[in-house]
Amino acid sequence: MTSQKLKGRTRAQESSSAIERMYITMRHLFNRGFYKPMGVSGDTLREGLLTLRPEIYGSVAEEKVELDGLLYVIDRLPIGIEECRYINLTSEEGYKDSHFKAIVPPKRRRNCYRIDEEQMNIEITRGRSEIYDILTHLTFLFVESHKIMNRVVINEEGNVTRDWDKLEKAVSSKKELTKAQREVALTHTANILGRTFQEVTSIYNSFSCPENKERFLHIIYWLGKLAIDESVNENKRIVTFSPVLRERLGHHIHGERWANSIKNKLEELDLLDRPIHVISANMHSVMNTMYAPIALKTELKNKTTFDIYELLSEDKSDKLRAKVEKLALQKGMTYIEDQSGTNINVQIFDSANYTGDTYASFIKDVKKEDKPVIIVMDYAFGEQAYETMDELLKPYVKPDGVKYLNVKSVSLMGKAGILEGGKGDIMIPSAHVFEGTADNYPFDNGLKKEDLEGQGIDIYEGAMITVLGTSLQNRDILKFFHDSTWNVIGLEMEGAHYQKAIQSASKLRGSISSDVKVNYAYYASDNPLETGSTLASGGLGTTGVKPTYLITEKILEQIFKEG
Repeated sequence: MTSQKLKGRTRAQESSSAIERMYITMRHLFNRGFYKPMGVSGDTLREGLLTLRPEIYGSVAEEKVELDGLLYVIDRLPIGIEECRYINLTSEEGYKDSHFKAIVPPKRRRNCYRIDEEQMNIEITRGRSEIYDILTHLTFLFVESHKIMNRVVINEEGNVTRDWDKLEKAVSSKKELTKAQREVALTHTANILGRTFQEVTSIYNSFSCPENKERFLHIIYWLGKLAIDESVNENKRIVTFSPVLRERLGHHIHGERWANSIKNKLEELDLLDRPIHVISANMHSVMNTMYAPIALKTELKNKTTFDIYELLSEDKSDKLRAKVEKLALQKGMTYIEDQSGTNINVQIFDSANYTGDTYASFIKDVKKEDKPVIIVMDYAFGEQAYETMDELLKPYVKPDGVKYLNVKSVSLMGKAGILEGGKGDIMIPSAHVFEGTADNYPFDNGLKKEDLEGQGIDIYEGAMITVLGTSLQNRDILKFFHDSTWNVIGLEMEGAHYQKAIQSASKLRGSISSDVKVNYAYYASDNPLETGSTLASGGLGTTGVKPTYLITEKILEQIFKEG
C-alpha cells in the first residue's frame, strides 16, 4: 500500500516538474523571440507534453493519432493554421483596419489573420495565459503531425504509402466528394491515423465547417504534408513573437482601456456614486434571471423558470432571447461591446430602473442613490483575470481629481473541472491555490453549501486550484491534489488571479473597502479524473443550465438583500 502511494506521488511530482519546465521554457522562448516547435528549441515542450500525457490530449504519447484531442485543439485555433509554416504571435498592431479578414476560432475569442499562404498571425490581447494556451496546442498539433508523417513516409527520399496518395487525391479534388468517394478516402485516412473506419467516420462531421465540408481530410493531409516537408526537406515550421508583443506584455494596456470604458459609461449614466457589485459570468445568465420572468410571462404558463432557462439555452430560441434582451435594455441594462482588445463584453444593470417581481421587493424602500448597480463582465482568460479586475477596482482618474468606486461585492459564477462528482455538480471554494507557486488565497465566501442545497444537485466545498492551463492537467497530478491535505475539489484558471486583484485592492492599496464581500461558485464542466469526462469529450448540453441559474439566483439574492 505504501509503495503504491509512493509510486503515485512520484508520478505526480514528475508531472508537476514537467509543467514547471514547460512554463519556464515558454517564457524563455517568448523572450528569445522565436523557436522551431519540431526542432531542437522545441525539444523541452515536446518532451514535457509527452511526459505529462494530459487527459485532454488523450493518446498523444501513443502511436495512433489522437482524434478527440485534435478536435479540441482545432476548435481553439484559426481555420487554416494546419497549412501554415510560419505562425506569428502579435499584439494588437492595426490588422483590424487592413484588408485582412479576422479569423475567430469557434471556441476561443481571439482575432487571427491569414497573411499569405504560409503565414498565420494570432493576436494576443489576453496576457501570458493565452500564449501558454496557444503554444501548448501547437505543440500537440505538431507532435500529431509527425505521427502522421511517420506512418506514411516509407524511406529517406520521402516516398509515401498508397494510403497517402489516395488521401492527397481526395483532398486535391475540385469536385465535391460523393458518399462513396468520401468513404474510400476515410478508409485510407483511418489506416494513416491508426484508427478504425468507425472512429474516423464518427468524428468526421465534427470537423466540418460551412467553408469546407471535407475539413477533416484537409487537416490530416496538411498536417502530414508540412511534417513530411519538415523531415525530408528541412523546411521547419517556425513560431515567432512580434517585438511589439514582447514589449507590451504585462503592461495592462488592454485591461486599462477596458476598465476606463466601464468607468466612463458609469459616469455618463450618473452611477459612479452608487453601490457597485461586480459579477464575472456569461452574458446571458444575469440578464435572463432578472428579466426573463417579466419578458416571457406568456411562455412561463405551466412552466417553471428553469424550464424557460433551458428553452433560452436552445439554438432555436433566438426570438425569445431577443425579447428578453429588448426588455432588459428598456429596464435598466446597458451593454458595452468590447473595443479594448480584451474580448470581454460588459453589461451594466441599474436596479433603480428594474421593475421585476423577483428582486424589486428587496429594494422598493431603498433610496435611489443606495440602489445597487451590477456590472457583469464576461469571462476573463487565466492571468487576464488579474489584469482586468486590478484595473477595474482602481480609482477613476478624472481631470478634476480621483474618484473611488463604492464596490460592495465581487462575485464569480463560473465553470470548472471537478475532482469529485460529475458534470453539472456545484463547487463552493473556500480558497484558491495557485498551481506551481506558493501563492494561496483563503477567503470568506458569501455563498455557502446550504444556500444551494435541496435542488437535486450535489454540492462540494473546499479549496480549488487555479491551474496554469487546463490543457496541461493529467490524472496523476490532479489525484494528488484531491487526495492530499490540500483537499482540492476542483480546478479552474482565474480564481487566484481575481483574488490577487481583490485582496491587493482592498487590503494593500485601499482602492476599495476592506469589507468587500466575495461570492464564488462554480458548476462542473467536466471531471478530468474520469475517463471520457474531460473537456475534449464534448459540451454540457442542458446539464449546465440548472446549476448556472441556481448560482446566479443566489448571487443576485445576496446583492439585492444587502443592497
